[in-house]
Amino acid sequence: MIFRTTVLLLLYLFALGALVVVLPPAAMFGAGDGLIGLGKWAMRISRRILGLRLDLRGLEHADPAGPAVYMANHASFLDGPLLFLLIPRPLRVIIKESVFRVPVLGLGMRLAGFVPVDRKGVRTGRAAIERAAGAMKDHGYSFLVFPEGTRSLTGSLREFRRGGFFLALESGAPVVPISIRGTFGLMPKGRIVPGKGEIRVIVHPPVSAGEGGVSALIDRVRRAILAGLD
Repeated sequence: MIFRTTVLLLLYLFALGALVVVLPPAAMFGAGDGLIGLGKWAMRISRRILGLRLDLRGLEHADPAGPAVYMANHASFLDGPLLFLLIPRPLRVIIKESVFRVPVLGLGMRLAGFVPVDRKGVRTGRAAIERAAGAMKDHGYSFLVFPEGTRSLTGSLREFRRGGFFLALESGAPVVPISIRGTFGLMPKGRIVPGKGEIRVIVHPPVSAGEGGVSALIDRVRRAILAGLD
């Protein structure tokens, strides 16, 4: 455990140094995708260091013809980096505004096209949805959303928030439901370094956003995710 933690820390320090070097040219030339590539490289190496094994199913559903809103259950800090690595489309995230205040990292996320949101304000939430929908239409980005809003403390699926579903309706993009099993046991909320083990990721067929409004969309996506958790 100590060895893995040390190697992981050294990797992150190296990645942070690399980010400092590439930020100025990325800002000058608008090369946000290069920053995404650096992040995926760090995630790929991290997975090997941590000894995480993947049982990946339904990957053929993860790359629809155009932009999509990917929605998954959220039980661990591992979920976001893992899906960011696995999903093949150009992917961005709506993330809480406070993270953008972190030196270097925050600037990198802005340049890469991530969208900040203040979770306490309804108006700022709507503005974030509009910005994300515009990025989907203008740049072909897809977005990763955890509809529970935050990590589950028990591993069970929490109630869904509506923001990500409004993004799907606003952009006209389908929702791709994803079920993640195993991350809660390896790294529940509060744990710093995950244990070794297997993670199952099931990508379900896309769900059209244009049938029945937001409540019906939430119901269909929730049932798909639950089916992969049973």
